[in-house]
Amino acid sequence: MCKLNKLTIIIAEDDEDDAMIIESSFSGNADFETVKMVKNGNELIEYLKLNSLPDIILTDINMPIMDGIEALKIIYNSNNLNKIPCFVYSTSINPSYEMLCKNIGVKGYLVKPNNINDFDEIPKEIISILEKEFK
Repeated sequence: MCKLNKLTIIIAEDDEDDAMIIESSFSGNADFETVKMVKNGNELIEYLKLNSLPDIILTDINMPIMDGIEALKIIYNSNNLNKIPCFVYSTSINPSYEMLCKNIGVKGYLVKPNNINDFDEIPKEIISILEKEFK
């Protein structure tokens, strides 16, 4: 991935309220052209198998059916998916989750904000992390 605009992102989030807010945050950011939403890790993996690949993946950790960490392990063990930059966002500030995600290969571990307006910072954080990586 070399372009950092007109990006496509797929977001796995099971909480309907958080999904609505995070989708709005990415849709309102000029760097993101397409925002796709799924409800769990299983839907994320199925989406990646059946559709064109996104530029970025963002997943919650705690979700039903398949959690985000399980999905990330599948993604990072797949030759055609493991080049997609993946990010995690969660309400959990558990350092063991953060370390596990880092060891899997996740580019960033972001904590879900308590304030609805702070969700708009998540797309900016992701772009900032990727810009540093490509410099």
